[in-house]
Amino acid sequence: MGLLRRHEERGSDSAVRYQMRQKIFSIGDDYWIENEQGERVFKVDGKALRVRETMIIEDVTGAELCKIHQKMLRVRDTMEIERDGDTLATVKKAMITPLRERFSVDVRHGDDLEVHGNIVDHEYRIERGRDKIAEVSKRWFRVRETYGIEVAPGQDDALILAVAACLDRMSHD
Repeated sequence: MGLLRRHEERGSDSAVRYQMRQKIFSIGDDYWIENEQGERVFKVDGKALRVRETMIIEDVTGAELCKIHQKMLRVRDTMEIERDGDTLATVKKAMITPLRERFSVDVRHGDDLEVHGNIVDHEYRIERGRDKIAEVSKRWFRVRETYGIEVAPGQDDALILAVAACLDRMSHD
């Protein structure tokens, strides 16, 4: 898979930063995710005319890496991330959030993820246990309505970007 090659090419000690636009994920919208050099790396394809909201993250060749869709009729907001027809992860909004929004990511074949920080303002961390695996921030890019996602080495970049897309959509409805 292309993601694994990307990790090998960038080396094992350097994180990679991606550029995303906030509030871009709506039905029918397509968007390119770029790296720090401005190169197109992933495409988000918002599928129109579906019963439930669906987004597909593809690599530059058009190969589907992840499919994201909203779970209907749930007590709390939930979105699923699929790969090859199987559920890869489920992103859930916490039921009780006194000060800030909180989210958890249940990863089917791996350790679950927690999201800490200010999701609405795109200033948060994604952690596995006590280890930071990604950070989201607006401070890296000066373009309006743009934020960055820095992914630690050895992580599944497409999964992390899919989680960020879910969080963006769920916190900015």
